[in-house]
Amino acid sequence: MKPPILEQVRIAVEAAQDKKAEAIEVLDLESVTSFTSYFLICHGNSQRQVHAIVDAVGKRLRDAKVRPANVEGESGADWVLMDYLDFVVHVFTRERRTFYALEKLWSEAPRVEFPQPAPAQAGPEA
Repeated sequence: MKPPILEQVRIAVEAAQDKKAEAIEVLDLESVTSFTSYFLICHGNSQRQVHAIVDAVGKRLRDAKVRPANVEGESGADWVLMDYLDFVVHVFTRERRTFYALEKLWSEAPRVEFPQPAPAQAGPEA
């Protein structure tokens, strides 16, 4: 059985965090549009990192029995869109994210906060 939508989004956020995605934002679009409930927007510093983020998000969600209806942009990896119907994951390179500025386009959408991962703790001192 699939987890609730916001739990699915949390899984995607944690997968992106694990791959060091930057400036992760989740927009609540339920009161703004009818085509989806949430956008997860983040970026990587290279196409290679974008691919790693997309792969991690896809794997974690598959493990949770959640599959995308569509994935676009994987060949170029400047902007990969993963459409899970109830939410959409946008993974950009920094340049493409700045150019398209989805956060500005959807500025009226409330933000959803998820906890940041705890910093890695240093081992015991010798």
